[in-house]
Amino acid sequence: MTANGSVSFWYAATGVPGPRQPLPGDLAADVAVVGAGYTGLWTAYYLKKAEPSLNVVVLEARFAGFGASGRNGGWLASTITGGRAVYERTHGHAVVGRFQELLNESIDEVRAVAAAEGIDADIVKGGELLVARNRAQLARLRELAAEEVRWPGDEARLLTAAETAARVNVAGAAGGMHIPHCARIHPAKLVRGLAAAVERLGVPVYEDTEVTEILPGAALTRRGRVTARHILRATEGFTANLKGLHREWLPMNSSMIVTEPLPGPVWDGIGWEGRETVEDLAHAYVYLQRTADDRIAIGGRGVPYRYGSRTVLDGATQPATLGLLTGILHGMSPATAGYAVDHAWAGVLGVPRDWKATVGHDPATGLGWAGGYVGTGVTAANLAGRTLRDLVLGSGGELTTMPWVNRKIRRWETEPLRWLAVQAMYALYHRADRAERAGLSSTSKLARFADKVSGRIR
Repeated sequence: MTANGSVSFWYAATGVPGPRQPLPGDLAADVAVVGAGYTGLWTAYYLKKAEPSLNVVVLEARFAGFGASGRNGGWLASTITGGRAVYERTHGHAVVGRFQELLNESIDEVRAVAAAEGIDADIVKGGELLVARNRAQLARLRELAAEEVRWPGDEARLLTAAETAARVNVAGAAGGMHIPHCARIHPAKLVRGLAAAVERLGVPVYEDTEVTEILPGAALTRRGRVTARHILRATEGFTANLKGLHREWLPMNSSMIVTEPLPGPVWDGIGWEGRETVEDLAHAYVYLQRTADDRIAIGGRGVPYRYGSRTVLDGATQPATLGLLTGILHGMSPATAGYAVDHAWAGVLGVPRDWKATVGHDPATGLGWAGGYVGTGVTAANLAGRTLRDLVLGSGGELTTMPWVNRKIRRWETEPLRWLAVQAMYALYHRADRAERAGLSSTSKLARFADKVSGRIR
């Protein structure tokens, strides 16, 4: 029987960790970080490394890695959330090119810190394999390949159907593109190891301490008030739960399943020896990895949004979503059809109104924030943490000049408008995918319309 929920499969081997101590009462600090996921922990780590004398504390509603950091697909990728085109229009090609380089470099930065801190997170830098499975997807893939050559450090390689199959044998693949800037990871091992590294630096991580409101100079919890010169918000998909921030970022749901370990003969047919991460070119796309213990983990949107910005806590996903992802997996890899799905789970990610991540800090109030990664945050959180460090310390430097810093973003509409908009958007994407599977030779106009309506201009 498929396990469903219990946060995620990534905790199945060890179980959900026992809680650290909660906030003991009112206290004062120099910096209070709200949220013990990748963003909050990287921020605390780099701040303490740069200024050991700083009194930094981390406040977490459940436990470190409870949210997206412990539930994601395990992609350490260098994607600029929302794409490069809009940033290029506002900041120019050179700046956006450097932004891309910094994200590329952040993959190796994560690997280096993991090695230095003794964090075994099953990291393998096998790159990312984009796979086109029909003519319209292949046309988009070629457009992407033509775009890649415009940017610094371009190493993406367009692949024929045979070359794609030689890497990973995906049924129906018409072609592919390999991007070297990506690594597979075990998400929970990384976040738990990072939390331990932060504690070794002398930063307390107070768990079971939900922050209900953030004010200039104070983070309010039911266990006490934390006063600090700098209050940094790193709450991603749970931001809507904070007082006054309900419309800041939309909590988008994402679901995953993972198979039982697959035997050697199955892998002989699939290949995947390079441990690349894999993504298709559908509009309602899926993303996959081959785990360290030879399972396939695959994720997609499922039910994308719950009315009123309700968030998934226990990690359970709907039976229909489990069936949808299982069907897609079997379609991509028919040899998996005879093997069980061991675990299904879900979580939320943060979506700003313009679908682009942001890092910000107001020196006047001391309030800072980072997130809105729209599912591309594993690597970006590391760069965001270093950027917040520089903003808080006022040290300047190129990280603080990147296009995602201190952007102004309008808020999401009130209900029921945002619920209707998200439902309509994904309905259009699914219709576009069906039309493309039926033989459409170019990207469906329905998908382009959905991009415009949603504000997801790429």
